[in-house]
Order: sequence, then C-alpha cells, then structure tokens
Amino acid sequence: MPQRDPFEEARKIAAPATEKRPVDITQHGVTRVDNYAWLRDDAWQDVLRDPSKLTADIRKMLEAENAYYGSVTEDLEPLRKKLFEEMRGRIKEDDSSVPAKDGDWKYWTKFREGGEYPVFMRKSVTGGDEQVIYDGDAERGDSEFFSIGDVAHSPDHKLAAVATDRLGSEYYSIRIRNMATGEEYPETIESADAGGAVWAADSGSFFYVERDDNQRSKWVKLHRLGDDPANDATVYEEPDDAFFLDVSKSQSGAYIFIYSGNHVTSEARFIPADAPQTAPTLIAAREANVEYAPEHHGDHFFIKTNADDAVDYKIITAPVTAPGRENWKDWLPHRPGSQIVTFTTFKDYIVRMERENALPRIVISTYEGDAHEVSFDEAAYALGMDEGFEYDTSVIRFTYESPSTPEQTFDYDMASRKRTLLKTQEVPSGHDASLYAVERIEAEGEGGAKVPVTILRLKTTPRDGSAPALIYGYGSYGYATAASFSTNILPLVDRGAVYAIAHIRGGADKGRQWYLDGKLDKKMNTFTDFNAAAEALVKDGYTSAGRIVSYGGSAGGLLVGASLNLRPDLYGGVIAAVPFVDVINTISDADLPLTPPEWEEWGNPITSKEEYNWIAAYSPYDNIQDATYPPIMATGGLADYRVTYWEPAKWIARLRDEATGGPFVLRMNMGAGHGGSAARFERLDERAHLYAFALKVWGLENAEPVKHKA
Repeated sequence: MPQRDPFEEARKIAAPATEKRPVDITQHGVTRVDNYAWLRDDAWQDVLRDPSKLTADIRKMLEAENAYYGSVTEDLEPLRKKLFEEMRGRIKEDDSSVPAKDGDWKYWTKFREGGEYPVFMRKSVTGGDEQVIYDGDAERGDSEFFSIGDVAHSPDHKLAAVATDRLGSEYYSIRIRNMATGEEYPETIESADAGGAVWAADSGSFFYVERDDNQRSKWVKLHRLGDDPANDATVYEEPDDAFFLDVSKSQSGAYIFIYSGNHVTSEARFIPADAPQTAPTLIAAREANVEYAPEHHGDHFFIKTNADDAVDYKIITAPVTAPGRENWKDWLPHRPGSQIVTFTTFKDYIVRMERENALPRIVISTYEGDAHEVSFDEAAYALGMDEGFEYDTSVIRFTYESPSTPEQTFDYDMASRKRTLLKTQEVPSGHDASLYAVERIEAEGEGGAKVPVTILRLKTTPRDGSAPALIYGYGSYGYATAASFSTNILPLVDRGAVYAIAHIRGGADKGRQWYLDGKLDKKMNTFTDFNAAAEALVKDGYTSAGRIVSYGGSAGGLLVGASLNLRPDLYGGVIAAVPFVDVINTISDADLPLTPPEWEEWGNPITSKEEYNWIAAYSPYDNIQDATYPPIMATGGLADYRVTYWEPAKWIARLRDEATGGPFVLRMNMGAGHGGSAARFERLDERAHLYAFALKVWGLENAEPVKHKA
C-alpha cells in the first residue's frame, strides 16, 4: 500500500520566483552559467559587520524565502512547540559544571532556571561566598545575537578578560574587568578571535589574535592594561592567507605558544610567559605537509608531529634551548592506525588521547614510559579530556558518554589509577538507557573500505525495513564524529526513528589515513561512503530506501548535497544546515575569508584544471540532476563568514529550476552566523524546526514518543 505524501498540500504553495541574472564564468576553457551570482552582495564584508547593510533586493528575496518556509511548514508549529518542550524537559535548567581548581580558587559555570547563557563563577578553596565573574544573561542586554567566546582569568586571579560577539560574524570584542568589584577597564579590543586573551605571567598584559577585514586571523598582538589598543604591539604577523593563527599557553604556564597552520602544514613559536615582550622564537620552520604541536615539560618541548611519514602522529622531544628539527628525538614512535588525537603534559605524567577504528582511549604515562590505559566497555562511546588549570597535579579530568548513556564526569588519579565519579548528566524528564540499543555495523565503501556506522534505536524499533532513519555525517578536515550522548536526538528516536552516524572517509574516525583518503582527488570517497552507509542500513533491515533523511551541517551540508545528487532515490528527505554547496565558485574566489586555507582540502581550481575537475564533479550546486528529489530543508545565517548566506540561497533556487519533487525550502536566520543562535533555548527552537521537518517527511507528525520514568 503506497504511503501518503505528507507534502502534497505544501507543493501547491507557490515558491518564490528568484530572478535570474545570468553570469558566464569561464575557467580552464570550461564555461558555466550562474543565474544567481547576484545574491552575493558586492559589499559582503560590510554585511558581516552590519547585516542591516544588505542590499534591498537580496533582503527582499531572503525574506520571501522565509515567508515561503513559514507557509510550507505552518502546520508543524504545534509539533515544533512539542519538540521544543521535550528537548527543554531533558535539560537541567539550573545546571552547573564541576568546579576546576586553580591555586587558591575554584572556577565553574552555571545556568539559572530559564537562563539562556552561562554565569561564570568562582569561590575560594578555603570557603567563603561564591562570586559572579560574568553573568551572560545580564550582559546580553538587548542584543539580538550574543555569544561568549571566552572568559579568561589572570594568573593573579584579579582580572577577567571577556570575549563577546554581538553580530554572529565571529568578530569578538575583548573587555577586561576586576573580578572582585566588577569594574571594567576603559579599553575595548575589537576584531579579536573567539579564543580571547592569553595572559602573560605578570597579569598586566595578554596576547590575542586579531582578524582582518576578510575574517582571517592575521596578527598576534600584545596588550598592556591601560594602553590604547590601537597602539598594541604586533608580536607576529602571518604572511600566508591560507594559514590560521592561534595563541595559547603551555600547561606548565612557562611559555606562550603562537601556532600557525592550515589543515596539513604548521609551525609554532614560543615566548617566555614571564617575559612577554621577548620576540617569539621559531621551533621549526614550516614544511609542506608536516604538522607539529608543542607542549612543555622541564628542559624540553614535547611535540606531536607527523614528520617522517608518521601519518597517525608520534611524540618527539626537543630541547627548549635548541628546538629545531635536527634535535628532534622520538619519545613515542608512530603506530599506524592508532592516531594520537591530543596530548598534554603534567609535572610527573604525560596524557594522550588516541583513536583507533572510530573509538577513543586515554593513555597515562610517566616520562620514563610506564603507561596504562583507562578502559571502557560499550560498543560505541565518546571521551573528552580536560587538562584543567594546574600542572603540578596527579589528577586528570575526563568525560565519558555513549549514544544511550548520559555524560559522566570523572576525576582520575594517575598515581593510584582510581577514578572518581563527580557528576552524571541529569535528564529531568527521565531517561531509561535500557530502552535503547547501541550498535555498530560496517558498510563497504569504494575499494573495499570498511566504513563504521554507529546506530541508536529503541530496542522495540523493528528491523524489518519499516522504520525511518536519520543518518548524520560530516567527513571533512580530519574531524572525527564522536558517538556521544545527545538529548536533542531522542525525540526522533523515541518516536521510532533509527539514528545513524556514518564515520566516513574525510574524517579521522579511523586514523589520519582515513582523512587523507577522503580529500582532494579522493574526495568522492566521502560521498560514496555516506551512500554506502545508508545502503547498509537498508541491507540490515534498519530502514528502507525513501525512508532515510540525511542530515549534515557546513561541510556536512556539502556531504548531504553531493550524496543526494549521486542517489536522489535513496533519500526521503534532506536537512542541510548552513551547507557548503556552491563549492566551485567559493573555492575559486580567493577574496572570500576561508578560500585560501581550503585549497589544501579540496584543491585549487584557480591554478589547476585537474583540481577544477575534481571539484566540478561533485559540487552540489553544479550537479543537480533532472530527476525527482525529496523534500529539502536548508538553513543559513546572514552574518555567517564560514558558509556565506548566498550558498544555501542559490542552491535552493537552482534546485527549483533543475529538479522536480521537493518542496525545497530555505530558513535564513537574519540575525546570526554559522552556528545559529548561541542562546541555549533559542538553539533548541532551531533544532525543533529541523526535526519537525524530518518527522513530516516520515509522516510521523502525530507520533507519540515512548514514555520514560522521571
């Protein structure tokens, strides 16, 4: 019996007719026509800093898209409210983080009942009253958008440097306040990076990264309290537009590190934290396709690197007094397939997180090499490691969770090997982990690659092909997708949907080689892996073709768009959040903020015909089939510099031109950037829109979730 078409009435609503203004673009002897290039505002840099400057005809078009989205999904408003309340009911509204000790103080964040933003707190370890350092709810004021990048306390525990963004464009402003009195210093540092301030040892100066008008991190600067920021000294200027800049402090507190790099090449410099005006010293000059990241212990830097073909990284040591490549010595040799994700140093221990076959582990070691692993039992899980503020400690903090297990926070004594449970994530509306099955299957990708797929479902959800499925993926930049616990996905799973995470090539879920096998000329593996994962769900009875909704954001939006073009018959719906879909045009525009760094990921279509052809073969905007496509929902943010607003807008307009089916809808946030709202309940509302759309695709708008005991 054929299923009803849940969008039958929606398709009768006339979609906006976006004007075509054809532009011929010729590269390497190939001419393509872009009817919607005009949606890119000529003054896009001004729009990032002030969205009100958007050209009137573009604004009118985006507002028409929002109105159309509202009409097409008007019937979902009650469901969205219900989903929102379910997700909110799973949040402990007055939650607090576990305090972290730093000398004579403990620092933590908390939320108040109904509060949108964290409140940053501290208290003396000897007792006394709790002190509010920064109250996010109070500080937001009347700003439509508000994000807190960082609140960094000074080494003497007197001052806090606070980085905030009130546009969504990720240009942060840094202000300094006295933590005891709340008094603010007069200066404001503009156009800073989200990382905010890194304090020097004197507590009277700090380092920060400044971004240029193209949103590129360009300068590391040193600010002295009381000085005019316009006179801040430039400590380091990055000459390569393809490199990102970062500044941090060693766990020992002895050194400031300046890190510059792209996705495959890096170099680092250091400055003594107690001599902030010292010129930075280069550790080792950048070499193409060689990465390294330093930490400090005693007379040596410990450095994670892929030098000498250590694809999954190794750890070497180098003398602080002579840290060049010629003096690097292996401390932990390379072990293929076991990727070192991150590491940190303490006075007596070195701790690293590794990943193998899409599962993480934590390894504790003395400097003499006596090592042990912190073990876990579930088939799929996620770990987080928090090095804290202190160096001379035997305690490391970590978090553990799985798709069915709420996050647990532990302190682990590295000497006694004892773990202490400090906190278990509360789910006020109730959560019964025994209702769920967490499973791992493998799909077969091109060339016989075994692609892990993590699955969460109710144990009562049948495996006869009748269940709907939401499949999520990312698959770029070497980012691994963790098998973590999310209360937000449970409204779908509790209504009988299967939730699947595809650990595809292009990510580093199975090590760095997994990443290398899904980029540049091998990028198509990412998309075919994703489709193979969807097909494996069908083969194993979890769902059926046409009952699958694919979901991805940013580069994950590229993933779902490209995968859809390859197999439009496989999916019943697509959710593309701030999707990177206009790839060939974006990566051919060197003026856009992220284009130069992206050439190492996708190729450079400006200089190379071969690399142009790689991208042209999968760019979602340029490969829409003359075929029936499922309903598609795309989102965007007007102040988004990472994936500019015109990408999803152009894609949706072209889908209406060249494909049938749909409907194809766009929901544009006119007051936010790449991540949408930074307010926790506003973010839930945004998620409710996505999930209501998926439930409509499946015809489950009226389905009731399974009940949990509170």
